Amino acid sequence: MQNASKVKKKTHFTKKPDVLTTGSGAPVGTKMATMTVGPRGPVLIQDFVFTDEMAHFDRERIPERVVHAKGAGAFGYFECTHDITSYCKAKPFEYTGKKTPLAVRFSTVGGESGSADTARDARGFAVKFYTEDGIWDLVGINSPIFPIRDPMLFPSFIHTQKRNPQTHLKDIDMFWDFITLRPETTHQVSILFSDRGTPDGYRHMNGYGSHTFKMVNKDGKPVYCKFHWKTDQGIKNLPADKAAELASTDPDYAIRDLYNAIAEGKYPSWSLNIQVMTFEEAERFRFNPFDLTKIWPQGEYPLIPVGRMVFNRNPKNYFAEVEQIAFSPAHMIPGIEPSPDKILQGRLFSYSDTHRHRLGTNYLQFPVNCPYNARVRNYQRDGPQCVNDNQAGAPNYFPNSFSGPQDDAKYMEHVTTVSGDVARYNTADEDNFSQVTTYWRKVLNPEARQRLCENIAGHAKDAQEFIQERIINQWTQVDPECGQTIQKLLLQYKAEEQKKKVCQMTSWGNSTFSLEGVSNDKLG
Repeated sequence: MQNASKVKKKTHFTKKPDVLTTGSGAPVGTKMATMTVGPRGPVLIQDFVFTDEMAHFDRERIPERVVHAKGAGAFGYFECTHDITSYCKAKPFEYTGKKTPLAVRFSTVGGESGSADTARDARGFAVKFYTEDGIWDLVGINSPIFPIRDPMLFPSFIHTQKRNPQTHLKDIDMFWDFITLRPETTHQVSILFSDRGTPDGYRHMNGYGSHTFKMVNKDGKPVYCKFHWKTDQGIKNLPADKAAELASTDPDYAIRDLYNAIAEGKYPSWSLNIQVMTFEEAERFRFNPFDLTKIWPQGEYPLIPVGRMVFNRNPKNYFAEVEQIAFSPAHMIPGIEPSPDKILQGRLFSYSDTHRHRLGTNYLQFPVNCPYNARVRNYQRDGPQCVNDNQAGAPNYFPNSFSGPQDDAKYMEHVTTVSGDVARYNTADEDNFSQVTTYWRKVLNPEARQRLCENIAGHAKDAQEFIQERIINQWTQVDPECGQTIQKLLLQYKAEEQKKKVCQMTSWGNSTFSLEGVSNDKLG
């Protein structure tokens, strides 16, 4: 209740209220009492006003998102400001000045729906374009990279940020054990434990598509690309102590900040840029350009400006428009296609699959998810929560002779030739440290390096000693100074802990000595 006053309040209107109804639309005579046999009698099963209310209440919580459980949403538009039709034929980039409606959901990644917005965690940055060719979801995070290279490891990585299956408690050993057994995580974890690990709300962070995608132009010529959203509000991060304070005093800090900014007309915006790499360049590039643990150096592949997105509307109803919004990297439109990025390939399946579990088979019919700028005509029918006309009497089989929708070769995907042995390839040792070394030496200043080490040591101080040794070894490979600093800080924590134990033992010893010779009656 303390923070409720901080939310921008709605203006109070005194218009005559609508008539209250049941879910079936029948008007309700009173909502203050159940129907009983006499004033003290049992409730009647015929009381539909009551059973309608309770049956819905019993089911009003849908399964929580496995990942990105807590978040905030907003609505606005994307405006194309630069011509990139030489690279891409996608509708949002059709011509300079074109505006496309969109939605966004920002989120934390590992925490539950009741967790603090200011936790040290990556942030989800998912954008939904409502285009004339259907939905395009650019599902990213606030980091240009990812902690793993193979989607097989994704469930395990997420489990390490959840709760121990035996104790149901967060477990430091679980997290650092995985991190030090899969050293490709070093780049992402170094960013996570830097200042960027706790952004000051959602408005002051960048977003990234992270993956490599394929763009195709109207002539069928493809390029690979990466998407970058740059905040127009400027990057701001929270110091660790301030983030910890807000976690207890205002755990919904980021949601509140975004909502109030839009309510007050301070519409947040981001500029979209792309990096482009030709297929020929990708073939001869010095490392795998589809490795999601690495960036494409901007000195070699500079940012190309594309457009700007603005959010000017808050959700009208959080559950309907934010909790039920569903993003999937598989939601692509002509001009945008997947690359061989292994993590992207895994996400193409998993996102839509989890939506069908969480929201139901027909989740794309929900108003916030439906491609309302396009006309859906297919052969999918029925299923739970079918909320449209189910395509009326149109044929539900293909091919048919009764004017059902037909495919069109002009929308065929770009043809890509691949070759190689079908096998399982372990990606554990594909240069885990060189880009992290660059980040340490050329991006972070001395103060930021110290804070990075302090954050790692402060989080890992309660991990078992053999895991701490692996942490030190891992970040020594980034830079000897980095590993030595973490080791020094961990030793300081260990010394402080030992000192506390000695003080406690001394305190207990003194207490025992002071009680000698004191009779039971004086002790009460």
